[in-house]
Amino acid sequence: MSIWPELRFDFAGIVFLIFCTAVLTQLIYLFWSHFRLVLYKKQQASNSLPPLSIIVCARNEEDNLYKNLPAILSQNYPQFEVIVVNDMSIDESKHIIQAYQKQYSNLRIVEIEKNRHRKFGKKMPLTIGIKGATYEHLVMIDADCYPAGNNWLRNLVSNYTEGKEIVIGYGPYQQEKGFLNKLIRFDTTMIAATYLSHALAKRPYMAVGRNMSYTKKRFFEVDGFKNHYHVQSGDDDLFMKDAATKTNVAIEINPESFVYSHPKKSWRDWVNQKQRHFTTAPGYRLINKLLLGILPASMFLMLVSFIILLFNYKWWWIVAGILFVRYIIFWLIHGALFKKLASRDLIWWIPILELIHFIIMPFIYYSTDRSEASKW
Repeated sequence: MSIWPELRFDFAGIVFLIFCTAVLTQLIYLFWSHFRLVLYKKQQASNSLPPLSIIVCARNEEDNLYKNLPAILSQNYPQFEVIVVNDMSIDESKHIIQAYQKQYSNLRIVEIEKNRHRKFGKKMPLTIGIKGATYEHLVMIDADCYPAGNNWLRNLVSNYTEGKEIVIGYGPYQQEKGFLNKLIRFDTTMIAATYLSHALAKRPYMAVGRNMSYTKKRFFEVDGFKNHYHVQSGDDDLFMKDAATKTNVAIEINPESFVYSHPKKSWRDWVNQKQRHFTTAPGYRLINKLLLGILPASMFLMLVSFIILLFNYKWWWIVAGILFVRYIIFWLIHGALFKKLASRDLIWWIPILELIHFIIMPFIYYSTDRSEASKW
């Protein structure tokens, strides 16, 4: 008796072919993308330490500026300035920055006065900060973030080898208690694994604005944020669409280069944050949309066909075995990735979080109102 089913082109046979194709597609994509990051080792580092301008946009961030500015200003780096663009704040942000200026001579402040006709968003403050920057090499970080260590700048800038104009880093969320925290950090790690892997595959499509660097020259070559200024988000990923090429992007994943921030505390706040991020997705290049759609589309086909075969196929145990092998391979590779991206505690949760994440993401994505401009 054969241990492998005789393939017939009846309903069950066609569904079985769909199932196998979906699994194979996921495995091919996994090895094309995420496995690159597992194998990645920094081959070349620049010995040059060019002077830097760090841009921090802040609106009513008095607590975060008080806590995080010292970590940014105390970097182990020979020459840099920190420009805080204080965007129409009505709290004590200005006084906190001025107090720190007495201690740090490289801290500058740019004030944007209150204007009720101006919409909120980071692009105008960022542009003002960049135009006022003293140095050619720029580094972006948010006011509510803090670098993992004093060598954040050294690690990030060491990637400016010949031909590189953009360096993208990783911005994880702080580990806290609760299932929501696990899901948020799983989502963030998987997104990072994808955009970092795509950059290695010479298909860069996004970065995170709280930990990235680029040259002033490249910023002005693409007219800054002009092409997507009407979209309030996108100072990172939509900028990458214009500025990134196959060869001018480098990545940095040394844990000392990470920039941490605090995650949302409630489901509502996190969903709102995700919806704001999704507003930029329609602006991606078609090829990137297709590549990013491979995994969720094949995952959907795999799970639906698996459920059908489980109850309507005499060879269901083979189908279950294939699915089991698929999950083991994904678990091993993503486990190595999570270890590399400082998320060891999530490794045992990966299969559960992957399934939950797959189920809820479409609801968040398709409930996003892309006609509404969101605050940053």
